[in-house]
Parts: sequence; structure tokens; C-alpha cells
Amino acid sequence: MHDIKKIRENPIEFDNGLIKRGENKQSSSLIQIDDKRKSIQTKLQDIQNNRNLLSKEIGIAISEDDHDKVEKLKNQVQEYKIEIQELESIEKKILLELKRNLSVLPNIPSDDVPVGDSEENNIKIRDWGKIKNFDFDIKDHVELGQKLGLMDFQKTSEISGSRFVTLKGNLAYLERALGAFMLDVHTKQNNYVEISPPILVKDNAPFGVGQLPKFEGDLFKTTSGHWLISTGEVPLTNLHRDEVIDIKNLPIKYVALTPCFRSEAGAAGKDTRGMLRMHQFYKVEIVSFVTSEDGNEEHINLTNCAENILKQLKLPYRVMSLCTGDLGFSSCKTFDLEVWLPSQNKYREISSCSYFSDFQSRRMNTRYLDKNKKYQFIHTINGSGLAIGRALVAIIENYQQKDGSIKIPEVLVPYMSGLKTIQVMT
Repeated sequence: MHDIKKIRENPIEFDNGLIKRGENKQSSSLIQIDDKRKSIQTKLQDIQNNRNLLSKEIGIAISEDDHDKVEKLKNQVQEYKIEIQELESIEKKILLELKRNLSVLPNIPSDDVPVGDSEENNIKIRDWGKIKNFDFDIKDHVELGQKLGLMDFQKTSEISGSRFVTLKGNLAYLERALGAFMLDVHTKQNNYVEISPPILVKDNAPFGVGQLPKFEGDLFKTTSGHWLISTGEVPLTNLHRDEVIDIKNLPIKYVALTPCFRSEAGAAGKDTRGMLRMHQFYKVEIVSFVTSEDGNEEHINLTNCAENILKQLKLPYRVMSLCTGDLGFSSCKTFDLEVWLPSQNKYREISSCSYFSDFQSRRMNTRYLDKNKKYQFIHTINGSGLAIGRALVAIIENYQQKDGSIKIPEVLVPYMSGLKTIQVMT
């Protein structure tokens, strides 16, 4: 959510930021709405002042035992009361209109974000790891998983429809091991606090992170009115809704492993084969709450934490700085981690590490007391650390052997009870 005061102070800068994101100018219309609010507010203050003066006059009239004057003044006060109620109702409607208009506008990109229209304009920051040259014909994760007898799409589609999968045996074990490994790294090495949050949330939670109202079609909603979370970011970030945090307690860092649910409404025809784009998947999410001064540094730190998982798994990857046209709605800056998939001969996203400045905290009313005891909106950062399903896909493909078996990454062997290779299920 944007601050209308800042928009009034820098309308051109605000509009330029929207234009970089492919949006239209909005400052003029927003300021017009706010002008209406200010006008009503001025009228309200004038009437309230007049009512207060009349209240004093009533006191004087009572002391003078002037009953006629008292009655007349009381009638005037009542008229003011009715007028105040009407104006307050109008003011409330204007504030709702302003909030609705602000709530559908994306965050303004940071100055160092590359300008561009699409992912073609994203810029590579660095890459890591050596891409393996296989001396045999490689297979994709679907063929490998099915030949192992450990990945079932057909029967699952009869149960749940498309974009779902059932994992079996040691492949299910590997999925579980990945989650445990990632949680251990983030809690024991990166000092995140593990959280086990709910996966059903009320409207204000997805609104707080910027998913509602604009992206309702991407989410699953229950008949009770609750939403299934699309990412652990939703409950984790909302843990401090409507709170004032003491600066001494910052930074706050959370990690959670949750199931995630996405309708993929805008992904028709994309990644229809395999596990890359599912309606249900597991993901480890990391979230940080920091002061405004520490936002950029923590964004880099969080990205490094996500990268560290890929390094320990020895999976080749690259880091991309997303351009203005490819940024997520709430983000002012995003680094994507893309892991190498041999079957596609390209890198695919496995984590988005995003900095939101105070965009989310304004929607959630999450603040902190700074060193001068002034209230400031907290800055939030989050990222996948990592998406379990895509990490599993990357391991299956990068660690495949000539006989169709899957070698277990060394760091995961202790989490697999010493198992070093996944063989065909018997």
C-alpha cells in the first residue's frame, strides 16, 4: 500500500515508477480523491469547533437560568450532530475509495532495478556450479520417476485432476529429507526461528501481503470463506499485523515448511508435463522484518541464505535481477534463483527473494519504534528457501545415472538413513 502523503509530495516520481512497471499515471486521480477527503475533513473540524462553542454557550445559559436560550442552543447542537454524522459517513466512503484505488497499485521499483518489459530484460548477476556433461541420453524427471515406479500422475489425475502428483517410497522420502535439511540449515546456520503456521487464512492475510484484491483468481477459497495459502509468506508475514515492534527486537527472522496451493489460472498450457507447476506443493519460506535502514542489506543476506541451500546440494544455478516489468506486485526489488534443468537445457526459477520496503507493512499496520521513539513502518523481505518440488526435480535430473537410478546428494544422505542411491521400486 502506498502513502498518499508521499504521493502528494512526489507525484511525478510516483507516476514514473508506475510507468516503469507498465502502469498508467495515477497520482492526479489519487490526489483528487484525497482533496475531497481533506475538504470534508475541514468542514467536519469547523462544525465540531462550532458545536464545542455552542456547548460552552449552553453552560453559560444554564448558569444564567435562560431556559429558552438553552433549548435553542441544544437544538442547534443536535443539528450539528446530524451534520457531523452525515459528513463522517461521506468521509468514510471517500477513505474506502482511496484505499481501494491504492490497494490495486503495485509497489514502486527501487532505483537500481533494471528497466524492462518482460523476463527477457532481466539481468544475470552471477552463476554458480558446473553444468554436468552426461555421457548418455538424459531423461526428464517424469520419465525417471515413472520408470523408478515412484512418481504417479495418471492415478493422481483420477483422484484430483491435473497438476497433482503422488510420490512413493524413496522419492517421497527424498522430498521429506529435503524439507528437513532446509529447515536445519535455516535454523541452525542462518538463525531463523522455525514456525508451524496455519494454511487456512482470513481475507486480511492475503490482503496484507498484496495478493488481494487483485489476484483473487490465483488462489483457492473454501466454502467457509478461508483462503488456502499460496506460500508460507502469507501467515508468516501476518504474524505481526497491527503490532508495534521494539527496535531492540529487530531483525525478526522466520522460516516455515508448508504446503502451498495455487490455482495457476494464468498458466494455461505452461509446464503441463511434470512437477514444475502444480496446484499443490511444499515449500520452505524465509521471512525477515527489519528497519528501513537495514532493508537492502537483509535482502542480500536472505538471498545468500537461499543460495546456500543450492550450493550444499551442489546444483548449478544463476541469480537474476528482475526488471521492472517482471517484478511481483508487492516487490520493489527481486532476485530470482534459477536452477539448471538438464532435460530443458536451461535454468528454471526455484526461488524469488524479494524486498518489499514498507509496502506490506502499511497494508498490515506493522510498525516499530525507532531510536528517536518515532513510529516507522517495518520493512519486509522474503524468499523461497527453497521450493521443495522444484528442488526435487533438479536433483532427479542432475543426479540421474545411466541405469535410471538417482544418486542422493551427499548432504542429504544422513537425512535418508544412509541411503546413497534411489533404485527401481520393487
